[in-house]
This record gives sequence, C-alpha cells and structure tokens, in this order.
Amino acid sequence: MALLEVQNLKKYFKTPRGILHAVDDVTFSLEEGKTLGVVGESGCGKSTLGRTILHLLDSTGGKIFFKGEDITVVSRNKLGELREDMQIIFQDPFSSLNPRFSVSQTIREPLELRGRLSKAEMEEEVDRLMEVVGLAPRLRNSYPHELDGGRRQRIGIARALALKPKFIVCDEPVSALDVSIQAQILNLMLDLQEKNGLTYMFVTHDLSVVKYISDEIAVMYLGQMVEKCESDRLFERPIHPYTQALLSAIPIPDIHAQNKRILLKGEITSPINPKPGCRFAARCAYATEKCREPQELREWEPGHFVACCRAEEVSA
Repeated sequence: MALLEVQNLKKYFKTPRGILHAVDDVTFSLEEGKTLGVVGESGCGKSTLGRTILHLLDSTGGKIFFKGEDITVVSRNKLGELREDMQIIFQDPFSSLNPRFSVSQTIREPLELRGRLSKAEMEEEVDRLMEVVGLAPRLRNSYPHELDGGRRQRIGIARALALKPKFIVCDEPVSALDVSIQAQILNLMLDLQEKNGLTYMFVTHDLSVVKYISDEIAVMYLGQMVEKCESDRLFERPIHPYTQALLSAIPIPDIHAQNKRILLKGEITSPINPKPGCRFAARCAYATEKCREPQELREWEPGHFVACCRAEEVSA
C-alpha cells in the first residue's frame, strides 16, 4: 500500500490579474521507503506541491491520503499529530534556521513542542541526532552564522528527524551548497533513508542530483505533471517533448561528445487563467490542434505515465 496518495490536487492563488494555477490537477502515489524526485523549471509548482501536501499551504481542491487516511482537511490537533510523521527540509539552510537559536536549541525545539521527554532525555536525543547527521559535539552551542552551509543543512536534517517522521519533503536541500558538500549531504540522506525506512519527495531542478537519489521521477511544467516513471527509464527513454528538452540540457563531461541540445522557442504560457489544453504547446515542435484539448496523465507503457496526445509519434 502506498504511504502517500495525491488525487487531483490543486493550489491556486488570487492575483490582481486573475487566478494563478500553481498546482493544477496533480495525481500520484508514493510507496513507503521510496524516493520520488520532482523536477522542472523554476516556477513550475514543485515546491508549492510539497508545501501543500504538508499543509504549510491550504489546498484549493483534490485529495491527500497519508497511510490510507484522508488528510485533505484536518483539525489543529490532527495537524499536530501529522507533524510527527511528515516533515520538510528547506532549500536555504540559513534563512530556515532561527539565528537566535544555537544548534542544540534548534534540534531540541521539536522535542520540546511534543513534550514527551524529560530534559535529560531531550539532551541525550539532541546528542544522538547530532551524531547521526555528522555534527561534532563541540558545535552544540554554535549559532547558524558561525557555520558553513553544509553544517547548517545538517542542522535542518537533524531537526526534521527529531520526531522520527515517515515522510520528508526535501525542498531543493542541496541547491545552495557547493558541489563537494552536495555529495556529502546526498549520501547522508541515502544512509538515513536506509537505516530509518524514510520516504522522500525530493524537489530539485538539478537532473544529475535527481537521477542519483530517486527511485521514480515526476516532471512538472506550469503546475501540471507531464511525465512520471522510474528514474532509469526516464533517462533512457523520455517521452514528453518537455522532458526531452530538459534532459538535452544536461552537460556531458566529455569535450569530444556532441550534445544534441533541444532549444525551445515560443512564449511561455501564463499560469494565470490558463486555457485548456497542453501548456507546453506554444513551445513544442510537435504541437497540433489536438494539443489544445485537455491532456491527461495516462499510462503509456507499464509504470510510465505521460500527458501528451502525441506520445506515440514523439517516441517513434
């Protein structure tokens, strides 16, 4: 059984120009212990999707099921219970930490809010979490501005793990870090997933990172999910024209290799009051009149879903 199921989830925002469709009719499921990578251009709605699932933002429509229970609308008390099972690691490891809190205070805060441990037990748990994420004991009383980006992100990970959650939204957790530190954090997250049976939704725009850490990958474009399948399969045979363009932009570490880059032309469709039909059509070389009709995410082959009416022709 899936740990998380999202059905036709929507999140709209009112603007002076109309209704912005940040997340529009997104459906997927995620099995326990697996990682779903969510990729797309900036502004495609991937971070909003994660925050809406966690109730950091209220959904506009659709359903969210966690461990088989409908959590689309929950009470304040129920939301407090959900916070123990569902956590988030934020993108910016500096702005997501309270500058007035030391390392130990930041990690201890969730434990204090839960209120189930004595003071001595909380201190012991803080020490354990610091060891788990690779923070030296001498940093216990340090403050965020005294640490580098990698250590700050380790604090954020320790804080997210404090209540022993089952599901964690990782909102571009390594995008603000140096490449060498990125590798350390990704390996740490994979180790923690294996030891604790964690389930990740990994939001990123870095396709190299998402291939390394994900079991499945979902591609989003202007609030909609346009393709979803196993990680290796997506890189072997991308079907949606937008996915093909994304993968063609990955740098090849070989000066003699020719990168067949797909250059997109045309205007980006506005996410405010969008018309029915494929939102990528204005930039797609395969677009026809049929693309003006609503597109549904359908199973093109076993386990491979795509929202494109011309998938058979594009993939030929």
